[in-house]
Amino acid sequence: MLKEATISEVKEAAQLALLLWPDHTLEEFVQEMKNFISQPDAKVILAYHDNEAIGFAQCQLRYDYVEGTSSSPVGYLEGLYVKESFRRQGIAKQLVQACEDWAKEKGCSEFASDCELENEESLAMHLKLGFSEANRIICFKKVL
Repeated sequence: MLKEATISEVKEAAQLALLLWPDHTLEEFVQEMKNFISQPDAKVILAYHDNEAIGFAQCQLRYDYVEGTSSSPVGYLEGLYVKESFRRQGIAKQLVQACEDWAKEKGCSEFASDCELENEESLAMHLKLGFSEANRIICFKKVL
């Protein structure tokens, strides 16, 4: 079952985000999810099995340039995670579809996402979900 996350479900969403991005803290994600859930241009969707949160998708509208797109705003998949034991059952596809439907309701004609160059599992999942590769880049930074 899919459900739009509410403020009362912030901790469930944050715990799933921590599984996806373990280099952060639960407290950071609790605050981020609170911010996301309260924004009209963002959405967090949870997937449940019985009463257990087993997956989430985090999406938002991006108004800046999004690689490979030609419109604005663009619906953007910021994060997607399904617990290991529930993978390959179509849950990620349902979560992404819910994000795409939300983006269409917000007037978007394009939906985008990204992954790290070396993340072959994420690349394969994106392609399986109907995304096409737009570009590959290497980003640089310099400390001043």
